[in-house]
Amino acid sequence: MIDADDLSQTLPQALETIEIDWPYDHARGKVRDLFSLPGDRWLIATTDRLSAFDRILTLVPFKGQVLNQLSAFWFDATRDIIPNHLLEVPDPNVSLVRECEPLPVEVVVRGYITGVTKTALWYRYSLGERRIYGYDFPDGMEKNERLPAPIITPTTKGRHGEHDERITCAEVVERGLLDAETWDQVQAAALEIFKRGQEVAARGGLILVDTKYEFGRAPDGTLMLIDEVHTPDSSRFWVAETYEERTAEGLEPDNFDKEFLRLWYAERGYRGDGEPPAATENLVVRVSQRYVALYEKLTGGTFQPGAYPAEPRIVEVLSGFLS
Repeated sequence: MIDADDLSQTLPQALETIEIDWPYDHARGKVRDLFSLPGDRWLIATTDRLSAFDRILTLVPFKGQVLNQLSAFWFDATRDIIPNHLLEVPDPNVSLVRECEPLPVEVVVRGYITGVTKTALWYRYSLGERRIYGYDFPDGMEKNERLPAPIITPTTKGRHGEHDERITCAEVVERGLLDAETWDQVQAAALEIFKRGQEVAARGGLILVDTKYEFGRAPDGTLMLIDEVHTPDSSRFWVAETYEERTAEGLEPDNFDKEFLRLWYAERGYRGDGEPPAATENLVVRVSQRYVALYEKLTGGTFQPGAYPAEPRIVEVLSGFLS
């Protein structure tokens, strides 16, 4: 665990973006800066930008490193299930990946009935719905209850600022988003990766509740796992030791993911509309510590912070690929 005082000193140096004169295509996502290279490759630099409610809210030191290295850990831990786009990790914040054409569907795997947003399983269930996203649910279920088996609730990818649209598994093929064979491959891989994730999380005293996966095709047509895997940005984690007791008492499970930050904003009346309240130093420090702690629980290793400020070392690494 990184000391809170050390984190406070690092706050002004949190990595917001990478400024470099790049001769090839480059792009900027919510939390990642991307730089293309010849030979169907991309360099992905993960920054400390923290996104929630579809907007950037603050910068969290070491968040980018956690996401990059944790995804690398999971890519290695699941490559026997499906190939992935990772080629190399030349810097704690940087990954060299194969260029892939993303599939037009994001795959959400859910192991529990939970959530309070309008698209969440529990919210729909609490309104009296029993057929949700193409699945039939029995009466008498409780919030945060484990499902008999994990289910897939896919979403389309929102374009040009639009929100993702949740659809059923059948609609993926019916709408022509993917052919049946590809969709079967994606679903089988997603469920196997989720199973592996739950097993590894359990060894670290955690429950992998739900997650999002992205898949793509390499230039040679190979189906690959891409983007990020089982990070606190893309997944929900609960503390296993207190789960039974807290749910029995009607309390929310102890969470170990970005939900901590979402709840902080929600308690102050912000859920995505208008101007968000400014993140406090205490909040940012606690979020950083939780990300690092999650990394250590999942990997079983000790987090080794990269040098800050991070941009100079990242620019040096990126420039090396141009030599």
